[in-house]
Amino acid sequence: MSTHPSPSSDPSLASLIGGIINDAKDLLVHEVVMAKLEMQSELQKTKTAAISFALGASIALVGGLLLILMLVHLLDDLTALPLWGCYGIVGGGLLIIGLIVLGVSKQTVESVNVVPQQTIGTLKENAQWIKEQTTSNRT
Repeated sequence: MSTHPSPSSDPSLASLIGGIINDAKDLLVHEVVMAKLEMQSELQKTKTAAISFALGASIALVGGLLLILMLVHLLDDLTALPLWGCYGIVGGGLLIIGLIVLGVSKQTVESVNVVPQQTIGTLKENAQWIKEQTTSNRT
């Protein structure tokens, strides 16, 4: 009894190539879905950073407006500074606080990657592998 399979049970070259192409297509579809999910995640981070930025700027604005009037008149009562000097001191302090909040928000925005580099690299590798497989089988 022979242990070698008969030639008729071996898959044909066309079915092998078809299988490779189907597998590659499935792999690419999964990679595209993964890239889409990663992009949605990054867009969610962008949305969160934008909301944080707007919230920080709004709080700084409202707080600044209220504190300007209070602190300016408090400084005017406690010191011999002219009223315009008191406005300058309080306005400068609020400007520094607002710039700090904007700087933190800017760092958050810079950390967002809209296009995930790892997934794009994987897609390129898969496309190259598919190209190599299909061209090497034709020769």
